[in-house]
Amino acid sequence: MKAIIDGIRIAGLRAVVPPQRHSFVEDPGMFTVEEAKKLAATIGVQERRVLPPPYCASDLCIAAAEGLMQQLGWDPATVEVLVFVSQDADYVLPATACIMQHRLGLPTSAAAFDVPLGCSGYVYGLWIAAKLLGGSTAKRALVLCGDNATRHLHPEDRATLPLFGDAGSATALEVDAAAPPIPVVIGTDGAGAPHIFVKAGGKRHCLIPPVGTAGRIADEEAAAQLERDSRLTLNGAEVFSFTLRAVPPLLREAMEHAGTDVEGIDRFVLHQANAFMLEHLRKRVKAPADRFVIDMQGFGNTSSASIPLAICHSMGAQLAAGPVKTLMAGFGVGWSWGAMVAELGPMPEPQVVDLSEGYPVLAV
Repeated sequence: MKAIIDGIRIAGLRAVVPPQRHSFVEDPGMFTVEEAKKLAATIGVQERRVLPPPYCASDLCIAAAEGLMQQLGWDPATVEVLVFVSQDADYVLPATACIMQHRLGLPTSAAAFDVPLGCSGYVYGLWIAAKLLGGSTAKRALVLCGDNATRHLHPEDRATLPLFGDAGSATALEVDAAAPPIPVVIGTDGAGAPHIFVKAGGKRHCLIPPVGTAGRIADEEAAAQLERDSRLTLNGAEVFSFTLRAVPPLLREAMEHAGTDVEGIDRFVLHQANAFMLEHLRKRVKAPADRFVIDMQGFGNTSSASIPLAICHSMGAQLAAGPVKTLMAGFGVGWSWGAMVAELGPMPEPQVVDLSEGYPVLAV
């Protein structure tokens, strides 16, 4: 599917990460020293940020939103759209976005809701929020993207544990008749659902027995299976195959939809899945290395937050000077994918900030 966003500009970005760090290079754990070094060189992750309990992804996003609104000089009362993109909601219900609206002091006239997407979620969130602004009386929106992926990982899973990190982000959008159009391309193929998967937790495969049963897990094996089903499973070969099959055509289609080509794009910022995969994609579309962002060395794969985090970390000064024609593309779990070409900046310099010690937990 293709769409065009008209009359909306991206006014600012901010990312917040946990101060807690872990490096398999410095602390190999289940790996040998040589294995850890080789793995880091391949996936492009030297260390990850790990969010400890009781904090959740929403806390990182709230801190990012507060800092961003202060940086932009926005009164929270002027923000009437809040989209929270995350696979890590605080509760089954209510929607985490409702709690965020209250915490941030947004007006009760605001639309606030969750979008439970992962790797493609940033593009989806921007598209949804922009279309809501374009079709309503609202003038400003916040798109909050973040995941607490490390809490899904099995402590003995060599495939996922070194890769994923935690982060939250906030992106501000506002109505601006002079803003250049933003072309968007979106797609979905649910046949890929089993290949990046957390089986337990929803109603199809509950973590607790259904109402009316004995209420206890009968044996240790059943308990162990439930523990396994609550962790992330990732089929690396299938993910790599999907990525090489779907993403180069996505990037080409997005550029064609925008009426440009590789030479017309100032920066390519893709979901920071892993460096090996990103380098393959760069070569497939013949993008110059100096315009293709690979920036996950200090953070890991942060799911829905990876694109805004990479922008804040690697493009801050460039966006302060702006404008920068940027191709943003997310792809993965679902399978789900989306890309857009947007002129970013000039804007207040995007920043990556550590969550402050003692930051209050978002809870009811």
